[in-house]
Amino acid sequence: QVQLQASGPGLVKPSQTLSLTCAVSGGSITTSAYYWGWIRQAPGKGLEWMGHVYGGSTYYSPSLKSRTSISRNTSNNHFSLHLSSMTPEDTAVYYCARGRVPFGLDYWGQGTQVTVSS
Repeated sequence: QVQLQASGPGLVKPSQTLSLTCAVSGGSITTSAYYWGWIRQAPGKGLEWMGHVYGGSTYYSPSLKSRTSISRNTSNNHFSLHLSSMTPEDTAVYYCARGRVPFGLDYWGQGTQVTVSS
């Protein structure tokens, strides 16, 4: 059973960079059939795909591309999200998830609340 566990600060100040880590157990992030991504949900809004890493390549939402970086650490079997220049509009629950090509997301982490406030 694959499990994903997101962790990071619950509170970030405006203009700071958010750093989240997703620890993966029960499966390797190097398995070629899968991609590993980040999704968020702001209060009262729908799910927003932020980006993912697939093999050695990364793919980002066009609206967030300039501020987003996703990387993976194969030694520790985790992957990370960095989102710079945070504003209160970035307040959301952030999820990490696994996707299977070509079927889509199949395992999700529990989500971690991030609030942007001074």
